[in-house]
This record gives sequence, structure tokens and C-alpha cells, in this order.
Amino acid sequence: MRKILFCFALLFVIKLTFAQTEHPNYKTAINKFKKYYNNNQPDSLYNMFDVKVKAALPLQQTKTLITQMQAQIGQLKQATFIKYVQTAGVYKAAFDKETLLINLSLNGLNEVDGIFFNEYKAEKQVTNAPQVQTPPAIDPSVTETPITLKTLAGTISGALTIPKNISGKLPVVLIIAGSGPTDRNGNGFGFQTNAYKLIAEALGKAGIATLRYDKRGIGQSTTSGKEADTRFTDFVDDAGGLISMLKEDKRFSKIIILGHSEGSLIGMLAAKDEDLAGYISVAGAGESADKIVTEQLKSQPPSISQEFKNILDTMRKGKVTPRVDPALYALARPSIQPYLMSWFRYDPAKEIKKLKLPILIIQGTTDIQVTVANAEKLKKAKSEAVLKIIDGMNHILKAAPADRELNKATYNNPSLPLKPEFVTAVVDFIKGLK
Repeated sequence: MRKILFCFALLFVIKLTFAQTEHPNYKTAINKFKKYYNNNQPDSLYNMFDVKVKAALPLQQTKTLITQMQAQIGQLKQATFIKYVQTAGVYKAAFDKETLLINLSLNGLNEVDGIFFNEYKAEKQVTNAPQVQTPPAIDPSVTETPITLKTLAGTISGALTIPKNISGKLPVVLIIAGSGPTDRNGNGFGFQTNAYKLIAEALGKAGIATLRYDKRGIGQSTTSGKEADTRFTDFVDDAGGLISMLKEDKRFSKIIILGHSEGSLIGMLAAKDEDLAGYISVAGAGESADKIVTEQLKSQPPSISQEFKNILDTMRKGKVTPRVDPALYALARPSIQPYLMSWFRYDPAKEIKKLKLPILIIQGTTDIQVTVANAEKLKKAKSEAVLKIIDGMNHILKAAPADRELNKATYNNPSLPLKPEFVTAVVDFIKGLK
């Protein structure tokens, strides 16, 4: 049984939720899973999956897996909700011959985009897992108010953080998250940093308000759009809608954008046509994403990097490659290629030149995802920008060594504070704006 569990676990990733009561959509999903599993209906089970899970676990493999599990552990008698771990609902699953933990994650369309089976070891298994028992505690020096922005594709949910006991209008910072399924706090699949929550609290203590939000289809934000119809500019539009919301709020004196990682480029594009006070790029790329991905793939077997080059050449002609090597499916599956085309066309060094407002560029020296060279390219493109290189700061804005494994370990230690130099640089920049 352990072999099946191990192989099954490799095919999925886990997302992010917060409340500790079972949501109706999760209850429906686990009941459907139980029904289809017990009735040996792999086709129906397969149809619950989103496109990524279907690619990772094709129908024939789903059939084989169910047959093997039924033979070894029998029918699923009861699935009891326990809590949420990161972004998945955790269930105690009592089978005829064994009790397991099932972590089940749903996307904005209520499709299964993550499922993980593991051995059940009573409370020990649960408490040792990376988890968010409740929403992270709010610093007593600030207040948080939930916000919702309705869009054509769904709703964007976030948190407006305002310092207490401060009168008069305040500057407000829109925090734009990095790449991947990242939520308002800076957490996502396989990582829990609380980086954006820590930024909000640190700026709140300095008398600066912030708005941070879950990306569309992540956390409490929803989307009705299909992956094949999603474009990079959709995320720019989301940021633009939030900027408009902040402009209408009379409590704020000025608006600043802080874009982290991929959010740096989103912030550039969102700020281009807006009357804003300032823009902050944090760990932002200095060249187009296609060049960065191509460079990263050089560490892969030559056949993989060459196939991606072929796909990239086809995308540059505005066309989709319908057949993709399984090793590249997560990165360049046909349904995501239109999004990649819309993203790859932007060169951050060219976009930052178009901004006509004060700019701060921040980069850490131990960032294993974005190099200092990227920040230097942005600075070269916009000579009047302020460049701040922070020694010993990694991609999640915390102190970390250059050693890759030790650096990665910080991504699941949300209690680590932000690098003080980062906070100081951001606060000084904002307070120096007119």
C-alpha cells in the first residue's frame, strides 16, 4: 500500500484555504469521491479532476489505481472532515482494512486540483503536517477589513490593513503577489511564508495602510474563466480594479504599488496609465519570462530543453503546440500556452522605462529564484530609480544563506521575520514621496 500512496502523492500539489469549518463544496466533493470509488466508477472520478490532474493521472491510470486500492484496503466506509492544511481539506478516511488521511483541494470551478493520500497516525500525523489551523493572528497595532472586488470573471478577495490610532489620510500600498497559486499572505502550494502579511503589519506599524489579495481562483478569490482563456493581462486588470477602488476611498492620501516577483511586472503594467505616488519592484525579473524559463531549463536533459525551444518558437508565431512531452506538461501544456504567449511578450526592462513616477528596486543577494543581475537590468533601464541590494535576503524577503537546501527551508517557516533592511527601505521610500 505504501508504494501506491507514494506514487499517487507525487502527482498532485496542495493549495490554500483558511476557515476550519467544512465548506459545502468540499463536502460535496468528498461525498462524490466516496460514491465513485465505492461503485467502481473511475470515469466519473476522473471527470472531477481539473486539466492538470487529468494530465498527471490519465483515465486508464485512474482505473488501475482504484482497482489496486480496492483490492488492498477495500471500500471507503466514512470520510470525516478534520480541518484545512495549507489549502486542502483534510479528511480521516476509514476504509475496510485501513484508515488514511485524504487531503483534497478544489479550484474556483470546484474541480479537484489536488489530492493526496497518506497514512493516518491520529493526531501525530495531523499536527506534524504543514498547516494553517486558523487565519494568521493579526498584529494588535493594526485592523484588518475584508474587501471584495467583483470582476467579469468572478471576485477578488483581500484584506485592507490600517494602522490604529492614526488620524488623517494615510498612504496605502497595493501588494501584488508573485507567480503561481499565491494567496494574500504569501502562501501557496508547498510553501508557507506569511511574507505579505508581515509586510502589511510592518508598514501598519509605520503608519502606512496596505491592501493585499488572493490571486484569481486562489484562496477566497474566484474565477469562472477557463485556463485556456486566461491571459497575463487579466491579472493586470485585477490590480487595476483594486487601484480604482483605493482611489475612491477618501481615507488615503496616495497610492503606491509593491509588486513581488511576477507581481513586479504586473505592477509595472498596472501603474503605467495610473496617477500613482510610487512603484516598488521586489525581486522582479529584469528580462522577459521566456528567457528566464529557457535559462532554467538548461539544467534539464537536452531533449527537454530542446522541446521547450520548439514550443517557444511555435508560440512566437502565435500558435499552440497540441502535443507536449509529459515532462513539460506542467509548464507548457496546450491549455496554458495562450497565457504564456501573453506573458512572454513583455520585457520588464522596457516596461519600467515607461513609468513616470518614483521607483524603488529591491533585491536580495541570496535569492535562489531571481538574481541581483535582474535588479541591475531594471536599474540600467531606469537610471533615476533607487536600487537597494540587501545582503543575505532571499526571495521571500527573509534572512537566508546561499546554500540552496537551507534557503528553501525558510519557505516553510512562516514565523521568520522579514529582513529589517527590507522594511526600512520600503518605509523610507514611501515617507519620502510627495
